[in-house]
Amino acid sequence: MQDSLSIAFGIGDQSLTWWQMSIRAVGVFFAALVIIRIGNPRIFGKHTAFDIVLGVIYGSILSRAITGNSPFWPTIAAALVLVVLHNILAALAYRTNFGFGNFIKGRPLVLIKDGELQKKTLKKHGVTENDLLEALRKSGSGGELTDIKAAYLERSGDISIILKEKE
Repeated sequence: MQDSLSIAFGIGDQSLTWWQMSIRAVGVFFAALVIIRIGNPRIFGKHTAFDIVLGVIYGSILSRAITGNSPFWPTIAAALVLVVLHNILAALAYRTNFGFGNFIKGRPLVLIKDGELQKKTLKKHGVTENDLLEALRKSGSGGELTDIKAAYLERSGDISIILKEKE
């Protein structure tokens, strides 16, 4: 078994084949996706972890082709495999919104529910009351935390606000 993995990943080889680099790319993609999903979604700003993984690995792979640290064509093949993998996983995530789709793209987290702060979720994801007030100001409504009916930490790391209805 270990010999098969060594051959598949090109461990110990001086030069990698296009398919060994492609297998490595797929392995690194999933490893990076899991690692980023464990992390805090607020780190990444406007993108989901799914998109960031592709951007980071894709840039790293292609930089090796530019600098000559890896053979050109196998590097291009590995980058292409990643883009195709991204498209396939995005299509699967679209078709299976719950479960697999949530793992790949994430899901929104409730920060305020029916006007009550969800303190465990806030603490777990490092969201402060000042962050909620900032999101409230960005929504253009101003006001106080008591004006918020619901707030969500979105998959992109943004905070969305739903205000209470005025009486």
